[in-house]
Amino acid sequence: MISGSCLCGGIRFEIDRAVGPFELCHCLRCRKASGSAFAALVGVRSAAFRLVEGRELIACYEAPLLEKPPPYRVFFCRRCGSPAPDPDPAPPWFELPAGLLEGDPGVRPDKHIFVEHEPPWLESRDALPRFTQAELAEWRRRQARP
Repeated sequence: MISGSCLCGGIRFEIDRAVGPFELCHCLRCRKASGSAFAALVGVRSAAFRLVEGRELIACYEAPLLEKPPPYRVFFCRRCGSPAPDPDPAPPWFELPAGLLEGDPGVRPDKHIFVEHEPPWLESRDALPRFTQAELAEWRRRQARP
């Protein structure tokens, strides 16, 4: 079991394990929501997630649609402003801000996405695959085939 929390500790949760993907997203919305060059997001099965404390502290911001659903939603702590997990994840799996985890998720980043939006001051030197939005859409389309 891996514990996680927001910055002030008012929101606490547990996951049994992370399953991936573990994406480093450089889209403009993730950059602004994280305040960094990318958001580190790890896939977790909804059934493996438990909110332990702080539901009343979780707020949601839903950005206007840019192209098509699903909407861009971010959850955060009302007290400290830290990112927070979705308190009621509906799909079979969802993405969790990896920086909230207090233990090793057991998976590692597997790709950079939306790399056309990388800030000019970032010099990424890892060997992870790098996908633009169009390349990612094509890659995901191919992955979905039986």
